[in-house]
Amino acid sequence: MQQPADAPDPAQGSHQSDAVRFGSAEPPIICFSHLRWDFVVQRPQHLMRRFAAGRRVFFFEEHIGCDHPLPYLEYHPFPADGVIAIRPRLPHWWSEAEREAGLRDLLAMLIETSLPAPPVLWFYTPMMFAFAKDVPAAAVVYDCMDELANFKFADPRLLIEEAALLARADVVFTGGFSLYEAKRDRHPNIHPFPSAVDADHFAKARASRAVAPEDQRALTRPVLGFFGVVDERIDLDLLAHLAAARPGWSIVMIGPVMKIDPAHLPRPANIHWLGGRHYSELPAYLSGWDVALMPFALNEATRFISPTKTPEYLAGGVPVVSTAITDVVRHYGAIEGVRVADREGFVAACEAMLALPKAGPWREEADALLAEISWERTQQAMAALLTDAVVQARSTRAHPANDEKLAAPVARAAGRRKPVDVLVVGAGFAGSVLAERLAEGSDQRVLVVDRRDHIGGNAYDHVDAAGILVHRYGPHIFHTNSRSIVDYLSRFTEWRPYEHRVLASVAGKLLPIPINRTTLNGLYGLDLQNEAEAASFLAARAEPVAEVRTSEDVVVGTVGRDLYETFFRGYTRKQWGLDPSELDRSVTSRVPTRTSTDDRYFLDTFQAMPKAGYTAMFERMLDHRNIAVETSVEFRDVMKEVDAERIVFTGPIDEFFDHRFGPLPYRCLTFRHETLDRETFQPVAVVNYPSEDVSFTRITEYKHLTGQSHPRTSISYEHSSPTGDPYYPVPREENQAIYRQYERLAAERPDVSFVGRLATYRYYNMDQVVGQALAAYRRMSGLGSGAPQALVTASPTP
Repeated sequence: MQQPADAPDPAQGSHQSDAVRFGSAEPPIICFSHLRWDFVVQRPQHLMRRFAAGRRVFFFEEHIGCDHPLPYLEYHPFPADGVIAIRPRLPHWWSEAEREAGLRDLLAMLIETSLPAPPVLWFYTPMMFAFAKDVPAAAVVYDCMDELANFKFADPRLLIEEAALLARADVVFTGGFSLYEAKRDRHPNIHPFPSAVDADHFAKARASRAVAPEDQRALTRPVLGFFGVVDERIDLDLLAHLAAARPGWSIVMIGPVMKIDPAHLPRPANIHWLGGRHYSELPAYLSGWDVALMPFALNEATRFISPTKTPEYLAGGVPVVSTAITDVVRHYGAIEGVRVADREGFVAACEAMLALPKAGPWREEADALLAEISWERTQQAMAALLTDAVVQARSTRAHPANDEKLAAPVARAAGRRKPVDVLVVGAGFAGSVLAERLAEGSDQRVLVVDRRDHIGGNAYDHVDAAGILVHRYGPHIFHTNSRSIVDYLSRFTEWRPYEHRVLASVAGKLLPIPINRTTLNGLYGLDLQNEAEAASFLAARAEPVAEVRTSEDVVVGTVGRDLYETFFRGYTRKQWGLDPSELDRSVTSRVPTRTSTDDRYFLDTFQAMPKAGYTAMFERMLDHRNIAVETSVEFRDVMKEVDAERIVFTGPIDEFFDHRFGPLPYRCLTFRHETLDRETFQPVAVVNYPSEDVSFTRITEYKHLTGQSHPRTSISYEHSSPTGDPYYPVPREENQAIYRQYERLAAERPDVSFVGRLATYRYYNMDQVVGQALAAYRRMSGLGSGAPQALVTASPTP
């Protein structure tokens, strides 16, 4: 599949050399690729030669070492394609920093001398974004054709550069639906474009007059073939198994061998390694095959691939046998001309495909499917999205926003009623759930009061001055394992599925937290392949702790001091105002360490966000004929005027009892909100900053949580302090001793129910508060004492 530098693609015909015009209204494209233009014909070649029909296209390739003391650019025109390949040449002895600087200078020279207007920067590899990120651009495109970080010998910096590219990109394309599903929460303008096909080109394989290539002409039938790059994605053991099981079959392998020692290729007499062939030759080889093979290994490198081979083989009229690649199964697994099989069933699948007639209903079914996909359609759809991106390309100016005092949200006016059955203090989860249950389930008259100017407690969200839905008091992510809690809240909201992912900014990289195998590989430049290797690595670093009492003991005893210092110590000191050695072990026990690559923060069976927001959910919950709501009032003032048979108190328990035994310590949060004139700021909703060199603990970008599309984005910087509105009880034994004194006072007040995080001085997730409130209602109404089981196993996100 080697393509000579001057060879046209016969399926495309010849472009006129002036088809790419300086005067075109369309901005030029600089396409950054890890593939050489004339290596093999893949997605970049198919798309860029089509874009080159209406604008200038430069194809910026990876650098090549040279003996010259100065860097320079090689220009390789491909007139038939309308593309100029740019090959940077750098002194081979340069350091990484020198190479980055040299490439930056060469790129600037290219733009200054060759481009009349800011270009579109189109990236196939995030690694090149490192030297191109400061270039003024008409738009930035990330066409993620493969998950390169999963490939053999991938640069450990690739993930951090991808995160930076995703933060800058105006539009993102993916090479298939599996990749789209993996990355759709990382960018608001992302679109799947699975592999397409030049159907007319490969249909030449169906011609009866097709001349068989000389090196395939004498092979024993049946002939089973593959074309493509032979690398770690090919299951060599499967090939050997197939060859041994059917020694009378001829197996043809066409394509360059990469990242594999040729000595390791299976060499039985019936496997024929033909090497690379020109794109124009492929239909002739395909015409002599009885079955086309896709013997892919099922590994990290193939997890998200969407092979171009499937439609190309079918366009040539040849049935296909493939291993269970997700996107192959998804798009082609149901048609008769494609058979998916594991190693044990691969031979039988090939025999089934050999039994198909050369023509017939299976080909008609395949042709109907292929008629819907083409590189022309793909390029046209991408071009439309690119035009939108250019029009909406944003600046990066930032300005403070949304820190002004907010008007109260919609809450029904509440004239005080004397008497009322129940006074509920606090309009957060605990108070609102109990108010709704008492009003609806027991026909009680309920007055809900809150000192804040809104309902919803800390889960309150609102549309800010820029029109973006934000969480006023930091990110709130709903997750639970309790079906009954989900069923209850679903009465008041629809849900938007959302799985929370958090990155930590350490050592100049963005790495997943909780620590997992990806974290370890990225931090230490490792290549841990499985859970056993990761577990062994962590076990070697763990330090024995005689008695696990503190948060420091938990982490050091599990992952060792280096990871403790990198991820936990500074963050904990900023968050809690205490060293982990002074905090109860429960704090860091909530943050698990994983040996898998699962980067979800929570592992609960239900993870979602209220579709219209939390405030809308609370408004529906409190919208009842028996409920009155008053905000911006103090509960003691209301208690003087309302004759209530029962009080539900969800505020700080020490405040209720006038701090008789002294104040309980709480951690408090403050937020600096900003709106940015760009679509996205960071790759995930939350990025933690463990280092004590920065004052804030984390940055939240809310559009990731809400799924909102908006040309601007709002973020918040979060700081922790010992004063202000209380958020988190501080988990220390001496604090629990104070709380137990208040708990004894509470037991002497049967007319008051203390419910919620502050009233019981415990850290609860939102679902646990709902479960606690429902259980409290059952006790109050005499319906029983069994509480819904939250069974929360993942940590909260303080």
